[in-house]
Amino acid sequence: MTKIPVLKIAGLAALFLGTVSPAMAQTTQLNMVLNWKYQGPQGWFFLAEDRGYFAEEGIELLMDQGNGSGAAVPLVANGTYDVGFGDINALVELTATQEGNMPKAVFMLYNQPPFAIAVKSDSDIMSADDLNGRMLGGPASDGALKLFPAFCDLADLDCDSIEVTNMQPNLREQMLMNEQIEGAFGYVNTLRFGAMAMGVNVDEDLRFIRYGDFGMDLYSNAIIVSADLIENQPEVVEGLVRAINRGVKDALADPQAAVEAVADREPLIDFDLELARFNATVEDEMAHPEIAEIGLGAVDMDRLAESIDILVAANELPRTPEAEAIFDPSFLPPIEDRLTSVSID
Repeated sequence: MTKIPVLKIAGLAALFLGTVSPAMAQTTQLNMVLNWKYQGPQGWFFLAEDRGYFAEEGIELLMDQGNGSGAAVPLVANGTYDVGFGDINALVELTATQEGNMPKAVFMLYNQPPFAIAVKSDSDIMSADDLNGRMLGGPASDGALKLFPAFCDLADLDCDSIEVTNMQPNLREQMLMNEQIEGAFGYVNTLRFGAMAMGVNVDEDLRFIRYGDFGMDLYSNAIIVSADLIENQPEVVEGLVRAINRGVKDALADPQAAVEAVADREPLIDFDLELARFNATVEDEMAHPEIAEIGLGAVDMDRLAESIDILVAANELPRTPEAEAIFDPSFLPPIEDRLTSVSID
């Protein structure tokens, strides 16, 4: 088994245990859609379930596999699911273009922008400037693909000259390596570990053009809940967030236990690969410096507002949602239960 990288919790070496409310007399069943198929970074949800954190809050959480971070958002908005683990940028676009009570994010997990375009190392695409006139591809619901018009705007690209093709998610890395496309949209770690699963030496054979290097300092995946749940059962939302916060902290303290919880649901996963994916996700997508000040699960509302402005301008959205219409911090546990800064050497 691969040696587990050491997690350093900077600024808070010991993870605090949050106050747990007594179990409710009546259990509330919630349906949740995940961002993707079972993978290591979802271990915090399953660990929370296995350790009884949802049950202690009077919640039975039924978790379904998903088809992309962007795809989770409309499924919550249309009432198919109560809860989703999805991309907050897709929520911004939905809120800006549709009327009615929209879902809100209530717990941020990926506070660093993971969006990227992967190209082969032997390609002549050396930088974003070289993307003009190329053939790129990604699943239709991919978060990086959905944000590509905004990236074109910031990177000063001629988006109309770039051909984009869609494919099933499991074909993305294969099509890139077979040169059926010249670049693949995705989250950095989705692309990295998808290629690794094919036997690709990622460090030698791929390079990544990262959106964050062009000023797209965007948040990404968060816990998103329906407007109905927020309005009619706010105490359930609070309990859900409290349980997830405990699960995330437990997972950060013991990544192997988190991935074991995933393996209990899907024994066919490559354990070592998913453990590496978990740690890479923490390092690349969850370790923004702001977490040392605002705590796990929270957002900087000014930063969120700036990211909304980027999306609205680049995608020519009809309205500019307020940050408060996108993220509701009122359900977060006290900051002393969330104040942690995570980094991996």
